[in-house]
Amino acid sequence: MTPGVVVTGASTGIGACIARDLAGRGFRVFGTVRRPEDAAALERAGVMPVQMDVTDTASIARARAEVERALGGASLAGLVNNAGIPVAGPLELLPLDELRRVLEVNLVGAVAVTQAFLPFLKAARGRIVNISSVAGRYALPFMGPYSASKPYSASKFALEAVSDSLRRELLPFGVRVIVVEPGSFQTKIWSKVEAMDMSRYQTSPYGEVLARFARAALRGAERAPPPDKVARAVWRALTGRRPPLRMVVTPHRLDRLSLWIPDRLLDWLIYRFLWRKRVTPPAPASRRGGGGGSAR
Repeated sequence: MTPGVVVTGASTGIGACIARDLAGRGFRVFGTVRRPEDAAALERAGVMPVQMDVTDTASIARARAEVERALGGASLAGLVNNAGIPVAGPLELLPLDELRRVLEVNLVGAVAVTQAFLPFLKAARGRIVNISSVAGRYALPFMGPYSASKPYSASKFALEAVSDSLRRELLPFGVRVIVVEPGSFQTKIWSKVEAMDMSRYQTSPYGEVLARFARAALRGAERAPPPDKVARAVWRALTGRRPPLRMVVTPHRLDRLSLWIPDRLLDWLIYRFLWRKRVTPPAPASRRGGGGGSAR
């Protein structure tokens, strides 16, 4: 029987590309979508759409039951945790609800889906492929060309750690866990980044720099290739006899170079690139009462 693979976040972008590629290679692919209107395009590509929200426990349970019925006894060879959202902004000013949301989708959602499908994967000695990012190796501020945002980077750093723990926990069960780390590819995630309202930061000390960095990110995205290389890396992760535990997939040499640059040097380069005009720190607030006594 044809083995199955679940791909989360398959509506557009990297997830859709992965789902179509695996279906073309003979897998029975279940691509998760949040909206019913996103299902038709997947069906035309030979992918079975499954409605699921990775932040909704009941939705995950329904999707699990739907996949189990559709498999009809066939094995689940793989789970590709791809669903994710971008959030951008300086951490000093970022609304905490936005930070919680990106962690809930990009990190907790991946763990929740893994928990739901793990019994099938253990039975088949299948594989889990977590789509992280080069942003899971180094974090650029705000929303650089090679990471959607610093909070996004935080969620991907955490996903890398979870992947390591999960891989070591599942060794006795024959389930492999592989991390694929894409760089900047041309997907609809960049239109979401472009649509973000950054006006709240405009008058802050970060405003001018954030705007310049955002423009650079979007220009880089316009020149980026489609994510076909990521789909091929996922296929290799699912089928290779001994795939790498981490697979960096990027069209940019700078991504790979940044993995080896010492942190202090990278900090200096980012400072020189971004902060062309020195930001004057605000004067310390005067002590209540305005007295001249010594500070304790």
